[in-house]
Amino acid sequence: MLGKWNKPTLLVLAAGMGSRYGGLKQLESIGPGGETMLDYAVFDAIRAGFARIVFVIRQDFAAQFHAQVVAHYAGRIEVTCVCQDLLDVPGGFLVPAHRIKPWGTVHAVLAARAVLPDAFAVINGDDFYGRDAYQRMVGFLSALHTRASRPEPCAMVGYRLELTLSPNGGVNRGVCVAREGALVSVEEYTGITAGTDGLCRGHNTLGQQQLVPGQALCSMNFWGFTPDMLTHLADGFADFLQQRGQERDAECYIPTLVDHLIRQGKIRCHILATSSVWFGVTYPQDKARCVATVEALIARGEYPSTLWT
Repeated sequence: MLGKWNKPTLLVLAAGMGSRYGGLKQLESIGPGGETMLDYAVFDAIRAGFARIVFVIRQDFAAQFHAQVVAHYAGRIEVTCVCQDLLDVPGGFLVPAHRIKPWGTVHAVLAARAVLPDAFAVINGDDFYGRDAYQRMVGFLSALHTRASRPEPCAMVGYRLELTLSPNGGVNRGVCVAREGALVSVEEYTGITAGTDGLCRGHNTLGQQQLVPGQALCSMNFWGFTPDMLTHLADGFADFLQQRGQERDAECYIPTLVDHLIRQGKIRCHILATSSVWFGVTYPQDKARCVATVEALIARGEYPSTLWT
């Protein structure tokens, strides 16, 4: 019987090491009242209509996260935490002894597979996506039916690449090709920078440096999926481990797997245009720009000066 999903869940990937930043940037203050990136994400999620937040975190900072984050949102929205575990892999695969960190964003989503019975969105816990982006994603997910058409629908919020770069070093982005409002392909590039010649350059998944069009849309890891997508992610992750599981630092990225599924005709990914401005703190020097941007948004009336009263 055709029906609608319950109100969507927001899945927040907050297990990143912050290696380039030098700390837990998810918990860094960027607002005048000490608000963090996570605070603004949860605030936007609540007013957009998300019913629940699921955080994917690491076991080694779980106690700190519960004290500083989960307790903070008590009574405001339902919150669940799950831990991303390096050893959480399909049966029959042995994790190499030299492997230290988990397996990337697909692996992080799968860490929460047992607590995602309804349509859900995925975001990075250390990125600021903006009010309009959350509202558009909730609108998309709320309109989906439980017996989806084929190819299966999903969505991505797109931002212009050149507006998401850091002046302080290289960044990773899923660079997109779109047609008629749908994603045609997406390829993960790492270490993207804007050169003095005005051109953007980055490394593709094979490690080759290439020119990247600055006006291209890019994925900032804001996705909308149905629970059926979890099966696709699990299958894709198993294939990834077979092919690259012995590499020390290889990661299984959501954009790479989405691209593969589009090419197979298994999914149709709608691109959600947004008026929101994205920003993040890849490097310590980025924080000042983030603080200034938040101050400007508050001055325009998009956010109160203090989120939680």
